[in-house]
Amino acid sequence: MLRLDTLVKQYKTGDLALKGIDLEVPDGQVMALIGPSGAGKSTLIRCVNRLVEPTSGKVSLNDMELTTLSQGRLRKVRRRIGMIFQEYALVERLTVMENVLTGRLGYVSFWRSYFRKFPQSDIDEAFRLLARVGLDHMADKRADELSGGQRQRVGICRALIQDPELLLVDEPTASLDPKTSRQIMRLIRELCAERKLSAIINIHDVLLAQMFAERIVGLQLGEIVYDGPPDGLTPDVLTQIYGEEDWEATIEKVDDEDEVEDELIGVEPALGSG
Repeated sequence: MLRLDTLVKQYKTGDLALKGIDLEVPDGQVMALIGPSGAGKSTLIRCVNRLVEPTSGKVSLNDMELTTLSQGRLRKVRRRIGMIFQEYALVERLTVMENVLTGRLGYVSFWRSYFRKFPQSDIDEAFRLLARVGLDHMADKRADELSGGQRQRVGICRALIQDPELLLVDEPTASLDPKTSRQIMRLIRELCAERKLSAIINIHDVLLAQMFAERIVGLQLGEIVYDGPPDGLTPDVLTQIYGEEDWEATIEKVDDEDEVEDELIGVEPALGSG
């Protein structure tokens, strides 16, 4: 379980990005974090693995309090937290296989990592993951030859090969077309279910959040203003999170898309060329 206790982040400008966040994410739960730009979503995710240092409060992952760890200890504990980035964060000149195997850098010696000499068991697992996301035939392609959807799948494999306890996912569909966005969100949900893995997905698209997450947390100006099931996002709640808008139309579209999604399960392949 991930637990945040009174988490505060104040920047040097004096701006409060997070105002005492209390949050628990049980093992195996896929949670979507929504809210307008500047609400604190990315800051919250980055405070969990201390890419951004919290000002105060506690972050705990199962038996470990992360906020008190030294940098050396933190590097080892970060192996337990997989991160999937909006802009993929791949090394363009490396192959797909080499990019996936960078997820194992925290587990091998310096010289093995320097010469990219990974154990055969890691290579076998990388091939298995690439096959799971439909990219095993592209293992030797350079990352800069891939489409956006393919790059995001490589990023997912790189995170999963860490064998993490938690996934932090930052805007995984921001640069993708609608069809690929749905495929990527469906893939993340399926992989979390297969591995009993919990995930926090920072996402702007309310429709995708409602379709693929089992829990929604809405942030507004660094505070939680909604925490509940997807179908609890009424027009009043969405107005509280985002401001005035014709939210009835959005809710009707969610209902329509849910029906389509039910029809596609088992028919439309979860993986495509992207």
